[in-house]
Amino acid sequence: MNDYPFVASDVAMYRRILSQPDSVMDQQTWDDLLLPAYSAELARETSIFGQQELHRRLHAEDDVSASAARVRALMADDARRRQLEAATRDLRGADREISETVFGPPQPSSPRWLPLLAWLPVLFLLSAGLALATGWLPLWGVALALCLVLCAVQAQHHNAVQEWGRILHSMQLMLRAHTLLAWDDSAQAGKLNRRISRSLASRMPGVSDYADWLWLLNVRHYYRSREVVNENIGFLRDSFARVAVLDADLALARHLSRQQAYCWAERGDAVALTQVVHPLLDDAAALSFGMAEQGVFISGQNGVGKSTLLRTVGLNLITARAFGFCYAARAVTALLPVYSSMQNEDALGAGESFYMAELRRGQELLALAARRPAVFIIDEIFRGTNYLESVSAAAAVLHTLAQQGRVMVASHHLVLASLLSDCLQPWCVRRDGDAWRLAPGLLQDTNGIRLLGERGFAPAIIAKANRVHAWLGDYMAHPQTMIDFAGNAA
Repeated sequence: MNDYPFVASDVAMYRRILSQPDSVMDQQTWDDLLLPAYSAELARETSIFGQQELHRRLHAEDDVSASAARVRALMADDARRRQLEAATRDLRGADREISETVFGPPQPSSPRWLPLLAWLPVLFLLSAGLALATGWLPLWGVALALCLVLCAVQAQHHNAVQEWGRILHSMQLMLRAHTLLAWDDSAQAGKLNRRISRSLASRMPGVSDYADWLWLLNVRHYYRSREVVNENIGFLRDSFARVAVLDADLALARHLSRQQAYCWAERGDAVALTQVVHPLLDDAAALSFGMAEQGVFISGQNGVGKSTLLRTVGLNLITARAFGFCYAARAVTALLPVYSSMQNEDALGAGESFYMAELRRGQELLALAARRPAVFIIDEIFRGTNYLESVSAAAAVLHTLAQQGRVMVASHHLVLASLLSDCLQPWCVRRDGDAWRLAPGLLQDTNGIRLLGERGFAPAIIAKANRVHAWLGDYMAHPQTMIDFAGNAA
């Protein structure tokens, strides 16, 4: 079965219609940590109902102990899981999201003239029959006028009827799954499903078109079924939530059954990830990472994988909070929101340069830190200005963030490690064959100038670069005095 390709706004609609704020993750973090690609991986073989519930959990601050227990039970009972998957398989045939209909404002009341629709076909047939029998010309005019009215009603309602039909189709698939799951109120779900269905005769090929055009059965069903939905909106909301939760649980169980490395996260004040990997990377190298009350400053050569490390840790912290598991051999995580700054870009169309985008994001992170403690994952902050001002601004912002939460930052500006040694512990990431190595300390063997040679720069250029580097390196990496951020006199 091919799954319908829902757009991101459809998947996010359930969370938005419930008016749940982005209290634990904002949109830039969602994009920075590649959550769209990760969500697509989770959503394999999953209906729009399950996709929307997974999306909601990723953004919610829920107690995941109950949902984690359900997923673990599904993974332990293959027969039960196959039975539930069979009952919910048809949900994937839904091609329209319905959370906006179910949880949004009620459907408008039916118009007062609705009962007249049943008489229009009768009057048309009667006038046409009398015109044929008598040959009286005015009756033909009446029949023509009634025919035009029938066509006008059909044309006016065509788009609304078609769209409502898609909504009802998804709603009926939901109710059918509810019935097949044999819950206590499954009989009520089956009865409601029949009430919003069209008659068997109106669904017959050939007959349906004739019945819709002449008897306006589709228009009358449109209004009648909307009234039924309004009358049963409480039951529909409960059914949606329960079906979506089950479909999401099944999706997580399927996903974990395909993973070679995962564990159920433990709760603690510190962060400790043993042999952690990124689930989107094939043959990803595992690495152990820890962060206590003090944040960390990550250094490493160009291309070693600092950004990948940041995304690996960030994604695992989010999955631990949202689903209760990590892609690691063992995981201890703190229940803290995660915010990132990794992909600031020019927005010249909006009059925002690269540095302005960085400043905006810096202000956003400071505002978030003022609300509550959080984990801040930052890659190369304030690159859009000169070196001295970049380091100065970065040191000020990172120091403030570290006072409010936990900072994990990667930067080529090694002087920041010394400036922020009171709040960030220096760690160096390096490659050892196919494996990552993360060890205390600061990068000593940089490769920025070495890459000039690998990229074909002239030896004279490389020699000049080495002379400048030798002159600047020691002073910039080891300042003579520590900065007093409080502004006290030395």
